[in-house]
Amino acid sequence: QVHLVESGGGLVQAGGSLRLSCAASGRTFSDYAMGWFRQAPGKEREFVAGINWSGVTTEYADSVKGRFYVSRDNAKNTVYLQMNSLKPEDTAVYYCAARLSRGTIVVVTIMSFYNFWGQGTQVTVSS
Repeated sequence: QVHLVESGGGLVQAGGSLRLSCAASGRTFSDYAMGWFRQAPGKEREFVAGINWSGVTTEYADSVKGRFYVSRDNAKNTVYLQMNSLKPEDTAVYYCAARLSRGTIVVVTIMSFYNFWGQGTQVTVSS
């Protein structure tokens, strides 16, 4: 079992920045690829960004490329999502997720492939 706790959400004006953190516990963090997903009211949960177990490979949704950056610190068991140039359409609950995948460089963007999920953190971008 991997326990994930997100933090760093909040209210920000359009054009601003936020950094989300996701702290993991329970298993060897570096055994897992990590993903960030988001769900806006009335919409399906969608992939935002992901990073492989070592941090060498990242993947982004087209809607956030060039604005969001995912990183991880395996020594701190934490994955981050730096969000810049935020837009009102980025408003959503953001979730981090873990997928057991040590040794691979592939970042999976499909939600059902992730084994463990955090409780989410709200990000609201005002216009």
